[in-house]
Parts: sequence; C-alpha cells; structure tokens
Amino acid sequence: MDKLSWFILLTGLAVLLQAGVLLAMYVTMRKSGERMEALAAEVKSKVLPTVEQAEALIIDVRPKLQVIADNLQDTTTMLRAQVERVDATVNDTIDRARLQIIRGDELLSRTLDRVEQTSDMVHQTVISPVRQLAGLMQGITVGLEFLFGGRGRKNGASREERRPVPQDEMFI
Repeated sequence: MDKLSWFILLTGLAVLLQAGVLLAMYVTMRKSGERMEALAAEVKSKVLPTVEQAEALIIDVRPKLQVIADNLQDTTTMLRAQVERVDATVNDTIDRARLQIIRGDELLSRTLDRVEQTSDMVHQTVISPVRQLAGLMQGITVGLEFLFGGRGRKNGASREERRPVPQDEMFI
C-alpha cells in the first residue's frame, strides 16, 4: 500500500473516531437533558406551588400587616399623649405638695412662735407675780417668826436648812 492509501485509511479512521466521540457526546447530552427536564418538572411540581402559595399568603397578609402597623402607630401616639398627661399630672402634684409643705412649715413656725409668745406671756403674767408673792409670803413668814420669838429652833435647824426650794422649779 502506498502512502496515499495509508493516509486515506488513517483519515477515515480519524473521521470515524470523531463521529463516535460526537455520537457519545450526543447521547450523554441527551441523557443530561432528560435529567434536567425531570428536575425542572419536579421543581415546577413542588417549588412553584409553594412559591405561589407564599405569594398568595403575602398578598393576604400585606393588608393585615398594614392594619397592624397602623394600629401600632395609633397606640404609640395615644401612649405618648397619656405619658405626657401623666407627666403633667405628676408635675402638678409635686408642685402642689411643695406648696402644702411650705404652708405646713409656715403654720408650724407660726404655731411655735405663738407657743413661745404664750410661754413668755405666762411667765410674765403668772410666774413672776407668783414668785413675787412667794417672796413676799416668805418675807412675812420670816418677819412673823422673828416677831413671835421663833429665833431659835428647838431641834437645832439652821436658817439654810429651812429655806424652801426656789419657786422657779415649781412652775416649769
């Protein structure tokens, strides 16, 4: 065989080999395509209904979520207003309590001042005259004892021992 025949034979084998590789690739691609189609069908049958249900749920839930958000906003606004009212009430109560404490303090101070004035007046009008009267009575008693001979005591008591307790302690 000459060279040309060998060349044609080798070229034919190469073409057949390429045809076999292309046929194997075609078969493999066809099997992969069938698997992909089966997988796509399974995805369509399982995932797409779930996605559609989720979309339907979102469509159903969206208005409810909007209502919840609106209610939450209204509640927050009302709560803020109530807190402001409570704050104003507490501040007013604290201010009134301060005023009452100040009034009570002033009343107590005035009462204590009047008690002190009354005590001074009682001291001047009652205790001082009683003290003066007691001193006068003591003087009269000592004078009468002196006149009627009570100079010496029979039991031997001295003048310091028979002095009475000071009158200041009687009226305290």
